Amino acid sequence: MNFDSIVDVVNTLRSENGCPWDRAQTSESMKKYIIEEAYETVQAINDNAKKELCEELGDLLFQVVFQAQIAKEKGLFDINDVIDGICSKMINRHPHVFSGNSGEDEVGNKTAADEALNKWEDNKKKEKGYARQTDVLRAIPEALPALIRAEKVLFKAENAGLDMAEIDDTYVDPRMLAEEVRSVYDKPDEEKVGDIILKMTNISRKMQLNTEFSLTKSIEKFINKFEYIESSAEKNNLQLKVMSAENKKELWKPDVQSAADENK
Repeated sequence: MNFDSIVDVVNTLRSENGCPWDRAQTSESMKKYIIEEAYETVQAINDNAKKELCEELGDLLFQVVFQAQIAKEKGLFDINDVIDGICSKMINRHPHVFSGNSGEDEVGNKTAADEALNKWEDNKKKEKGYARQTDVLRAIPEALPALIRAEKVLFKAENAGLDMAEIDDTYVDPRMLAEEVRSVYDKPDEEKVGDIILKMTNISRKMQLNTEFSLTKSIEKFINKFEYIESSAEKNNLQLKVMSAENKKELWKPDVQSAADENK
């Protein structure tokens, strides 16, 4: 089978004699599956699960072809237009590659990589017809998870010349940010909490760390620790709700984390 095979499968599913459920779907009703399949693909990558990754990429591809088929039925565009569009976009945004003048920088050279990224951003801005960098920031979808959107906004703002580290030390110094955390603890404020999270996201970004993935890992550690403590309570015929605070603190100590992870 090849790419045409999945196009034929989707076309058949949507045909008059196809599947009633598939025929009833719309772009709107299917959008949640794009998100779900994208996250399942990321999970397979995180798990280094090659077989599952192959399957999830297929599921994600199915969603793309399915949406294109719906658009074709409406006379908007088809899968070939999608392919033409992405190929043209990649070529136009990589003139340093496809113009025949890729430069003499070695592969993996950070300066060359940064320059390539800057060219990408500039070409995208021209392609979209954005007059100002604000247009670029507002074009970042609100539907993105907040941490991912925050990283993109901060990066693109810095790329335009506004590095928050130059005007507010709390955007780069966690020690100074700690003072803001204390002030919010004394007087809860939703807006200030949001500011703190945004600043912590920038600190993480400056350290070349992905805030979304970092938080995901910490959540998994939390669940592992919780499972370990719950299992410990069960072994002693106890419930977490009736365990003493001292026992919980003892089991929650940092050195217990390795045991919790091993127990996973």
